[in-house]
Amino acid sequence: MKIKSGFMLRSIAGRNIVVPVGNRSLDFNGMITLNESATFLWEQLEKGAEEQELVRAVLERYEDVDEDLAKKSVSDFLDKLREVDCLE
Repeated sequence: MKIKSGFMLRSIAGRNIVVPVGNRSLDFNGMITLNESATFLWEQLEKGAEEQELVRAVLERYEDVDEDLAKKSVSDFLDKLREVDCLE
């Protein structure tokens, strides 16, 4: 699973923002603001991580999160990215 080309993660005024670039900006008007955990997941997706790899990464990074919450959080995040057509 990967982020579609034409989306870039930027840090602007201390906030993590995904913005469309190039031709993608013609189809996608706006930007996506990411919190710390969403930024972490986005960066994993940029490396081609699959859903189960994302769950494992969340469990390793956030020790106080159990597997059910990690699965739900990852699934919800991926659903939102699919809604805005950011995933290949």
